[in-house]
Amino acid sequence: MKDFLVKTLVIAAAVVLSSYFLPGVVVKRFTTALMVALVLSVLNYFVKPILVFLTLPITILTLGLFLFIVNAIIILLAGKLVAGFGVKSFGWALLFSLVLSFFTYLLEVIIEPDYKKK
Repeated sequence: MKDFLVKTLVIAAAVVLSSYFLPGVVVKRFTTALMVALVLSVLNYFVKPILVFLTLPITILTLGLFLFIVNAIIILLAGKLVAGFGVKSFGWALLFSLVLSFFTYLLEVIIEPDYKKK
C-alpha cells in the first residue's frame, strides 16, 4: 500500500511538472493532479490492455511505435474523466505522455534511493 501511495504521489508531481512545461495541458490544482494519477492508474490497468490487444497488428507493423498513440488516447480519456484537467489536442496528449514518462522516471530516480532505505 505504501508503494502505491508513493508511486501515486510521484505521478501526481510529474503531472504538475509536465503541465508547467506544456501550454496545451491544464491542471487546476495538486488535488486534480492526484485524481489524474489515480485515473491514469486505473485506465492503464483496465483499458490499456484491451486497446493494446485490439491494436496488436498495427503495433507489430510499426515495431511498437503505435503504443505512443495508445498512451495519448489514455491521456485524452483521462482528460474527459477528470474535472480540472484538460488536454487541448491529440498532439498535446502525445507530447504530454512522453514528458510525463520522462518526469516520472526522473522523480523515481531521485526519490527511490531514499525511499528504499526506510
